[in-house]
Amino acid sequence: ETSLHQQYMIPLSYLNIYRTRKEFKLMKSIQHRLKKGNYILRETDKSGIFHIGNSVDYEKKAEAYRQKTGAYIELDSNPLWSVFDKVILLLNDLRSKKYILSWQLDKMMSKREKIQFAYLYFIPKPHNTGTPLRPIVSSLNMPTTRISKFLDKLIQPIFDKHARSTTIIDGVDLIHRLEAYTTNGHLIPKTYLCTFDITDLYTILPQEESLDILIEFLLQYDYQKVQNIPIDIIRKLAIIVIKENVFVYEKKFYRQVIGGAMGSAFTLTLANIFMWKWEKQLVHRLK
Repeated sequence: ETSLHQQYMIPLSYLNIYRTRKEFKLMKSIQHRLKKGNYILRETDKSGIFHIGNSVDYEKKAEAYRQKTGAYIELDSNPLWSVFDKVILLLNDLRSKKYILSWQLDKMMSKREKIQFAYLYFIPKPHNTGTPLRPIVSSLNMPTTRISKFLDKLIQPIFDKHARSTTIIDGVDLIHRLEAYTTNGHLIPKTYLCTFDITDLYTILPQEESLDILIEFLLQYDYQKVQNIPIDIIRKLAIIVIKENVFVYEKKFYRQVIGGAMGSAFTLTLANIFMWKWEKQLVHRLK
């Protein structure tokens, strides 16, 4: 209470008032110049700095991305409430058949009054040649959002547990791995260190195959159920998250038909599991 009083009840000092007004004028000036010059200001991918780009150039790159990936199809009408009804129907059916518990239902069920349409936007990647764009679907209050978060919390710990030996978390982890690799005598003059950069991973994932690999991954480590949810039910929940990814872009409705939404909690975990299968196949070929 004291902290709240200090923050909002004590008048600002003259210096803070001056600084606030100056920064406000600067912000309005930037907004005016961006609008006048037809520019877009976006936070960049990964680095977190801001990038100014031409609006027309942005839209050309966004359109080229949509054409290249073929990941999105335009819809004739607003699909939001249709998706909401599908979610309600699925969750109530699973609960009535006792595939999920009441608390699990509550975790995944969205309230109608809080539902909001997702929207697509693009952020620049200046660390790549030509400054390509990365699509982000903002889906904080979509009908499937809570299911996506539930699945991520359900499956990600399993992936982290079983894929730890082949996963590099960050630069520090890489250094520790290389030290251990050297200590064990594996680092020799003929050793090759390779990196792979998979372009547009999230929008090239084949949806059905990715879900099949999810089940394969769980079976590989003897999971018939996760938190008492059968894996075939997990697949049904994953299907509605992946297949019912709808959003607005430039006042038009779209559905994603390839891959998953960058911005949906479960997409990263599903992509990691997809790459788990790819790594297995690569190692098998190398042997």
